[in-house]
Amino acid sequence: MKPSSLAFKNETQQNLKKLLELTHPDDSLLLLMHGSPDPDAIASAMALREILSRKKGLSRCTFAATEPFRRQQNRELAQALRLSIRLLSQVDASAHRLIALVDAQPSFFSDTCQSIQPAMVFDHHPRHGEWQADLADIRPQYGALSTVLTEYLLCARVRIPRNLHTALLYGIKTDTDNFDRDTIVEDIRAYTYHTKRANMRLIRRIELNQTPMSYLKYFDHAFHSMKHYRGRHVGFLGHVESPDVCVQVADFYLRLIGTSYVVVAGIVNDKLVIVFRGDGYRQDCGAIAEGACGLIGQGGGHRSAARIEISLNVLKTELKGDLSQQSIDHFLDQCLKRGYPAKETAPVTKTEMEKT
Repeated sequence: MKPSSLAFKNETQQNLKKLLELTHPDDSLLLLMHGSPDPDAIASAMALREILSRKKGLSRCTFAATEPFRRQQNRELAQALRLSIRLLSQVDASAHRLIALVDAQPSFFSDTCQSIQPAMVFDHHPRHGEWQADLADIRPQYGALSTVLTEYLLCARVRIPRNLHTALLYGIKTDTDNFDRDTIVEDIRAYTYHTKRANMRLIRRIELNQTPMSYLKYFDHAFHSMKHYRGRHVGFLGHVESPDVCVQVADFYLRLIGTSYVVVAGIVNDKLVIVFRGDGYRQDCGAIAEGACGLIGQGGGHRSAARIEISLNVLKTELKGDLSQQSIDHFLDQCLKRGYPAKETAPVTKTEMEKT
């Protein structure tokens, strides 16, 4: 498959021209990701760096994220690619003339980050909030931002190194959940294009090594405490070290025969994180999450995956301070049975959680 066979959109060509106009020769660039860096965000940031380095030259380029790595395989990906991703709190953003948001939008950031004014925004989630940028490329119809940046690379006629082929393929693979989530033909074409050029052995190694030893106790807890009812598995894991614990337990239970959807919750710092996973056929996880906890939590998702985060202060008020296993199990059960009853509190702004 020749690169020219990928259908370039006029949008990509126009935005590439604007991107190169915004960038000065030997410019300084901050590539900023929201939350914990995932493969799609990492690959897209790498692609943007490659384009600008080859076409304009960069005197400084910094990768930063608002949170550290949560998933071990994402950390391994960055290490294998020899990529340093720093926390935003440790970076002097003002030392960079250009700031690009990758797999994120300005409205995703907290008030403490509102002083950051990006010149460029690249994302594949629906546009959220009121904001402006010199270049905004938002394509919610795409399954992965890595597909969009693949189009940019080919449109710019930039030679793609093998490690970038690998990162982009893995970004598409993970964000589309092996094409089980919403996907368009461009995602499939881009994935096919990278397949023959990527380091597939590296990807396989990363995919096989996903679960830290410290997570095994949570699987044991889930085995003894998960509630089962007509194809639904629901459980509270107590205090967990990372939201990824809930994700991994939910993904595991979804593979059980006869399971249509799974809900796994855990307390992380000052929040109750609730992860929803489903087959995307019989149940709509995004709708379930919104109906169950949307009024008191922040989050969202789509048919096969969703996530809601509820402040512990809010949860304590709802449960009269009782955060025991029995109390939260009952809370989850009631939410899922009839949807959480409307309260006279102001609705919390809901953003689509990109790290479901």
